[in-house]
Amino acid sequence: MLETYFEIKKRGSDIKTEIIAGITTFLTMSYIIVVNPMILKKTGMDFEGILFATVLVSSISSILMGLYANLPYALAPGMGINAFFTFTLVAGMGVSWQTGLGAVFISGLIFILLTITKIRGMIVDSVPECLRYAVAAGIGLFLALIGFAEVGFIKTGATIVKFGGFNVKTLLFYTGLIITSILVTKGMKGALLLSIFINSIIAILVSAIGLKFKLLDQPIAQIPTRIFSSPKPTLFFKFDLTGALKLGMIAPLFTLLFTDMFDSISTFLGVAQAGGLIDKKGQPINVDKALMVDALATTFSGVFGTSSATTYIESASGVKEGGRTGLTAVVAGLLFLPFMFLSPLLSLIPVVATSPVLVIVGVFMAQTLRNIDWLKMDEAIPAFVAFILIPLTYSISQGIVWGFLTYTFVKIFTGKTKDITFILIIIDIFAIVALMLLET
Repeated sequence: MLETYFEIKKRGSDIKTEIIAGITTFLTMSYIIVVNPMILKKTGMDFEGILFATVLVSSISSILMGLYANLPYALAPGMGINAFFTFTLVAGMGVSWQTGLGAVFISGLIFILLTITKIRGMIVDSVPECLRYAVAAGIGLFLALIGFAEVGFIKTGATIVKFGGFNVKTLLFYTGLIITSILVTKGMKGALLLSIFINSIIAILVSAIGLKFKLLDQPIAQIPTRIFSSPKPTLFFKFDLTGALKLGMIAPLFTLLFTDMFDSISTFLGVAQAGGLIDKKGQPINVDKALMVDALATTFSGVFGTSSATTYIESASGVKEGGRTGLTAVVAGLLFLPFMFLSPLLSLIPVVATSPVLVIVGVFMAQTLRNIDWLKMDEAIPAFVAFILIPLTYSISQGIVWGFLTYTFVKIFTGKTKDITFILIIIDIFAIVALMLLET
């Protein structure tokens, strides 16, 4: 039955390979179970509620991708989008997390509409490749900046930023960074999740020793009193649609839409090429169904209580193991479910254990910079503007907006108007509106 439904033999695979590929995909992206709640809880949202939402969205969306689109792509709340939600939307713009969830829900509905009408693909095709790569890398640098700042490794000073100094927390963070780097370099499956737990154990031991010898005033981490608990759907349907429909939310919606679009389309293209999951025209197979699942995943996110979900590039790890069908995604989705019962254990993981992961994820995302032609100035300059402004303004929105506008102006005034499409002009108009709203 599985063979027939998923067309496993037709795609040159077998059930055992698909299961192994699903496990591999899960292990490479499972860090999100811990990291996403650690980031989003800074908005005031309940950690256990976020964890439950993260697990549920990841599981349902991945299984749906497998059953409906029959593709080996797993989904989860996107890195970068969660940072935008927390640090730009809530902390920076003063929007409540309830309104933020409303914006996520609305962006999901817009995705569905754009996918049905085929407009979503047209929009993505109109976005210059150099900006797609630059935005991804800029978000990676933004995440790394957050990781360094969270533990006080860097801080503001007489210069814009400076080294935060030696202390127990920064030394633990750097130790964790080296451990994470070693595991990733060795290609160990589940390296990021494993590093989080190893670094947490080290932090617990250091805390115990520090408190015993009065070297610390308070523990950095400690052993939880319990490990299991029942899932807590405390954030279900907590979104505020009224607040999300206000004029001032156009800019956040613009950013949510485009960031998610870049993530999903780039992933589909990259993973499909790696696995040979392309049609005669060189396009990813079942891409319309995959885009619909991605749109539904974003909608689910707003309902359940987390930032937007998207298709994960880590799905490529499962494809490299031989995964070619939706069974891979189904297996990955099912493996998320047990973690909804582990919130007491996961909630006590310290920031010194998760911050190194943000830095490493930044490394992964920065690799897209190699695809930019840095000798072609009309491409390189707009890309660099988008890339550098995301971390320097502490805003993904600013980087995207200025990147688009710089690209358009450079092309116009250098006589390369053929590179500017009608849809890109529409995007620029929205970018200008977003910029005006971001400054009000």
